[in-house]
Amino acid sequence: MLAPLSLAACGFSPAFAPGGAATRLLGQVRAADPTDKNGFDLVERLEERLGRSKDPVYILSYSITTQAVGVGITTENEITRFNLKGVIDFSLSDAATGVRLTGGRVQSFTAYSATGSTVAGLAAEEDAAYRLMRILADPARGF
Repeated sequence: MLAPLSLAACGFSPAFAPGGAATRLLGQVRAADPTDKNGFDLVERLEERLGRSKDPVYILSYSITTQAVGVGITTENEITRFNLKGVIDFSLSDAATGVRLTGGRVQSFTAYSATGSTVAGLAAEEDAAYRLMRILADPARGF
């Protein structure tokens, strides 16, 4: 019951609350065109959160790196679970001048099971990548 008060006391305010920090970016940012599935999923989520700009004030460029790391290993040395780590380096530039305004790096991970059929494993890996791009596109992470 006191949690909202403690958050308010520490200066926390939701990014998309009225007057929040991210509201001035709504409809103002155009992400670079995606070149692969991860990029497509990332841009899709960014546009869901920030809107699709027809006349952008800012251009967001990014590079995505992912790596699957085996974390569940049987006594027969077979991997049964993977962590999918993702890193996005990004830069926000003025659309009119091309001058870089800010940038940074966001990172996170998801996990998936490698047990079952080959098709099930591929579907789990694809789902983990989709979830990872949605997590990384969240403005609370630093975008």
